Amino acid sequence: MGLAIAGELDKPHGWTWEEFRALPSEKITRDIHCVTRWSKLDTVWRGVSVDTLPEEIEKAAEFVTQYSDGGYTTNLPLEDVTGGKAWVVFAYGGQPLEPGHGGPERMLVPHHYLWKNAKWVRGLRLQSTDQPGFWETNGYHNYGDPWHEERYAGD
Repeated sequence: MGLAIAGELDKPHGWTWEEFRALPSEKITRDIHCVTRWSKLDTVWRGVSVDTLPEEIEKAAEFVTQYSDGGYTTNLPLEDVTGGKAWVVFAYGGQPLEPGHGGPERMLVPHHYLWKNAKWVRGLRLQSTDQPGFWETNGYHNYGDPWHEERYAGD
């Protein structure tokens, strides 16, 4: 297990699980929102800010695709996962993240619906073009902002 990140022209940079866990982590308290119309307030996570990961990756990208076990992908503009807005988390409520909730590591991008927070994340790819992921190509909104109720394509 571990995590890899790459730009379009870069060789992927990866971390083993031990290397990833040795990166600086922080406690994050945020609300989360599901496309099925529920929210959970003040959830507490621990993880590594995405801002600490791409230091060795080219910065010309405008988008990021999250890659997970089972071939799942989801996409976002790069500006939505940088600037203190997203984390690769490994703990929830003070406990290791359970597999059913995306453990050992998942994305936390709390200002988007949860389908934009990939479970079992294994890699991030920085890209110059947007590539919609699994749910986005199957009728979900490409951006997924809960405050604008962007659930489905056309919302």
